[in-house]
Amino acid sequence: MAIERIVSGIRPIGNSHLGDYDEVLKNWIELQHEYECFFFVADWQALTTHYDSPEIIEESVLEMVIDWLAAGVDPAQVTIFIQSKVPEHAELYTLLSMITPLSWMEKFSAHKDQQGKPPSKDLSTYGFLGYPLLQSADILIYRATQVPVCKNQLPHIEFTRDVARRFNHLYGKEKGYEVKAEEAIKKLGSKKGHLYRDLKKSYQEGGDEQVLESAQSLVEEQQSLSHGDKERLLGFLEGGGKIILPEPEFHLIKKNDSSENLFDRNSSDYKQKKQQYLDNPDLIRSVMAHGCEKARKVAKDTMRDIREVMGINF
Repeated sequence: MAIERIVSGIRPIGNSHLGDYDEVLKNWIELQHEYECFFFVADWQALTTHYDSPEIIEESVLEMVIDWLAAGVDPAQVTIFIQSKVPEHAELYTLLSMITPLSWMEKFSAHKDQQGKPPSKDLSTYGFLGYPLLQSADILIYRATQVPVCKNQLPHIEFTRDVARRFNHLYGKEKGYEVKAEEAIKKLGSKKGHLYRDLKKSYQEGGDEQVLESAQSLVEEQQSLSHGDKERLLGFLEGGGKIILPEPEFHLIKKNDSSENLFDRNSSDYKQKKQQYLDNPDLIRSVMAHGCEKARKVAKDTMRDIREVMGINF
């Protein structure tokens, strides 16, 4: 099966939503043991609503990362990074804006109004209008399979799935796609190639999801295949083109009772860990530098594929 990858970010805008913030952290601590996780400080996202108070963002970034680590987010298991330190987010956001219908963005205006706006704040900006697409870029740049969200954020995931589907429809039909897919089947070898064809035929005729999962597993297990060949074969199974940007699923954030809290801000253990990080800022910078480097490597791989299919990989 494909790598199960979680991507999630929190905006550094102070402690105005501490309850929701803590619920997200509790879920992160659980998810880090089950998935490959990318957790980021969404400073660009924060600017869409707090563009006139950058001091809040700047002060919150370091404090937020320290809070994550003290709460139990393990940098040895997850990738922690800052959104603005991975410029590929902005590049993908720009390229996705070329293909995203304006009507899709306008539908979100009412949804965002219902969520409430900061008082006395002019949010009639391009950045605020495009905020959902920036979120989509944050998710798709890492080819996330799941995104942890609350119920009120489900429309953002559906929007992201729509964007990925449109992108794949426009650019997944690469020139000579079927010929390349057939060549990739040959690379599986005689026995596995025959099995792939049988599973493909069975799924397309009967629509059995278990058959599809078996075929997907067969493809993903082939270490000798390139990423491009794997994506071609996965798309070929369903009769489509190359899957360049997978459509992410939502992972609904669980609400924990107070007795089940995974960490307590008032506990001596939490305070001790937080103080250790406060006393050693170089350690925090090292964690963030390593995370940004790792995140950027994945993001660059995605953008290489995207530039190629969009015809700008000069």
